Amino acid sequence: MTTDQMLNEIREANLSYLMLAQSLIRADREQALFRLGVSEETADILATLSPAQIMKVAGGSTLLCQFRMNDDIVWNLLTNHGKVGSAANDGVSRLHASIVMAGRHQEAA
Repeated sequence: MTTDQMLNEIREANLSYLMLAQSLIRADREQALFRLGVSEETADILATLSPAQIMKVAGGSTLLCQFRMNDDIVWNLLTNHGKVGSAANDGVSRLHASIVMAGRHQEAA
């Protein structure tokens, strides 16, 4: 992948992320704050961006979204790394990962 291709991919990801974030915030603010992991202030800004502002912000070379799962515990729960199990076990692991991430969201808020 060339540098130009990578920058175009970043811009497309940014545009998709901003449009999704704005849509989520407008539809259900509380759920959006939790799912996006953003502050009230950031949600206020995102909700009021015009299409031109979204295009301008998305056009940068820095990826705007980031992984919220930045530790081994959550990744292992989500991927069941090293475990062979049933679909029910997968569901329990995903639920556990969601609980861990929700607790971290509460701590950050």
